[in-house]
Amino acid sequence: MDIMKIVTAGIIAAVLSVAIKKHVPEIAMLLAIVAAILIFMMVLPGISAVMGTLENIEKRIHSDINFLGTVFKITGIAYIAEFGSQICKDAGEGSIANKIELAGKVLILTMAAPIIMALLNLITNALS
Repeated sequence: MDIMKIVTAGIIAAVLSVAIKKHVPEIAMLLAIVAAILIFMMVLPGISAVMGTLENIEKRIHSDINFLGTVFKITGIAYIAEFGSQICKDAGEGSIANKIELAGKVLILTMAAPIIMALLNLITNALS
């Protein structure tokens, strides 16, 4: 099972990081970053499979409104911003983590604005 591999890799990296942190904290931080990237790479095929399924759903809907792709991008931004933020927090850089989270929120709001406007137009037209 993939989750067992992911959890095992995480636990091994955590134990090594704790053991090394007393003597060489820089290496411990790099180990944590490498473990996070490794875990992300292990999850990537699952994300690709989900994206393929959602694209098939979009094709079956035959919607003239092409917002599903934007929703995928927004979801990706959220996950990537969270991933980067957590790495910075693990490295003890909370202020940088906060800036990454802020940038993610601004990008999400920017990408969501056309969807919000289209929904407002739809509601306005329905009420007219």
